[in-house]
Amino acid sequence: MTTPSNKPTHRILAVTSKGDKRYWNDIGCAWRQKDGKGFSLKLEYLPLNGGDIMLREADADDAAANATEANAA
Repeated sequence: MTTPSNKPTHRILAVTSKGDKRYWNDIGCAWRQKDGKGFSLKLEYLPLNGGDIMLREADADDAAANATEANAA
């Protein structure tokens, strides 16, 4: 699988809780498949502490930052 050259459409986050606080950590990004039936994922990290994994739509600033990070790797 190759990483698409277009900007990611979604962010992948690990959400953990400590007491009443929740921490959202970027762990990767995702792109819609051309046929619209799935996503291509690029994970930079894996949550090892039981964190919930979230897939959220990226806004313009998020998508640009993740694309820059993905291309630098």
